[in-house]
Amino acid sequence: MLQKLSLENDFEAVQEDRSHLLRPAFYWDVFQRRWLYFVLPFVLIATVGGIAALLWPATYRSEGKVLVQSQQIPSELVRPTVTNAAQERIQVIEQRTMTRDNLIAIADKFQLFPEKRALMSVTELVELVKKSTKIAPVDLELNFKQRTRAENPTIVFSVGFEYGNPAVAARVANELMTRILNEDLRDRTSRATDTTRFLEREVQRLQTENAALDAKIAKLRVTQGKPSSPSADAPTSTLGQLKAELIQKSALYSERHPGIQSLKRQIEAMEKAAGTPVSGDAAVSASLDALVAQQESLQKSLDTATAKLMAARLGENLEKDQQSEKLEVIEQPTVPQEPVKPNRPKVAALALALAFAAGAGLTFLVEISDKAIRRSSDLLSVVDHRLVVSIPYIVTSAEAHLRKRQTIFIRSAFALALVGLLIGAYLFLPPLDLVLAKLRVGLFR
Repeated sequence: MLQKLSLENDFEAVQEDRSHLLRPAFYWDVFQRRWLYFVLPFVLIATVGGIAALLWPATYRSEGKVLVQSQQIPSELVRPTVTNAAQERIQVIEQRTMTRDNLIAIADKFQLFPEKRALMSVTELVELVKKSTKIAPVDLELNFKQRTRAENPTIVFSVGFEYGNPAVAARVANELMTRILNEDLRDRTSRATDTTRFLEREVQRLQTENAALDAKIAKLRVTQGKPSSPSADAPTSTLGQLKAELIQKSALYSERHPGIQSLKRQIEAMEKAAGTPVSGDAAVSASLDALVAQQESLQKSLDTATAKLMAARLGENLEKDQQSEKLEVIEQPTVPQEPVKPNRPKVAALALALAFAAGAGLTFLVEISDKAIRRSSDLLSVVDHRLVVSIPYIVTSAEAHLRKRQTIFIRSAFALALVGLLIGAYLFLPPLDLVLAKLRVGLFR
């Protein structure tokens, strides 16, 4: 039976209607027509992604942890010679360990990347080893720009290496940690030794200048006193020798040492015995006073330098005995059991998502490119709406019986599947209370 539509209202509404894009039936119809365009790229990409996830070479990471241990002896008793912040020293040690020569030596020692070395230059090999080495702070809030220990009371950093062979990764990580520890010990000891040597040279210089001033003062005093016989020069010479001996022993002993006190008493007695000069020139007296003042200032500098030298020697012994701040291994690198990459489930999931997107994209691209008329809106795009009429679909009795049988079949199959699942769960799964108990304690994680 033909039915005439309202041309002015119905077809204009149909022409602008796009609600079929929101109905799942539309996409199901598209899939039924274009299923081949969806299945082919989906199967191809999913298969390639699955094979890539399975065959992707595994990379293992072996790493250990190093603690920056504070000085064992209180700093109020013995001050350390090396005062650099731990963060700065770690950065310096890392840069020295990651030099080109060290990385080449490690690569040659453990025969790293044998398949790639024939096709790589030395620079590329160094970059690959450097990329595989991981040195990072364990605490994510740690900032290497901080300079004081109070801001970071505990510093722990990890040293690791990534490689395809877990045993080789563990050996290389241990080698890196050994080099870092040795470099830290050598650096601290070298700095302490250099400080001690510098202060020793400074003390020797001050002692030489003080001895020269003492000789000048003794000479001026002799000139001012005008001795009449050569025997008068003997006390002055002896006094100079005693002062020189006092200067030498002051660099080694404190002011309370018995030898220092004895020398001072002898010098004081000889100076009193010499008496006050009989006559002298005013210029000579002024020069003598200036030299004495210079000697007193020089003696204070010498005492300060001597005290610093003793502290530096204590600090050097502290570093040699490893009683100062040092690096301590708290977790040794071991052979890893699980790879860190690739994440095979993630790669497979990404491959499935890409396969689905590629299949759906190709399906809708073909659908859009097809100019076949399937809906009223498609018809109205090529034919004037005044020439179009709607003929309703007449369902025959055979089609009605077929749909009824299909509905009964689908419901029966669903019921049988549900019964089968229940029977299988009863036969093969553990009791429900046991499953709930395991879930509570987390055995299924």
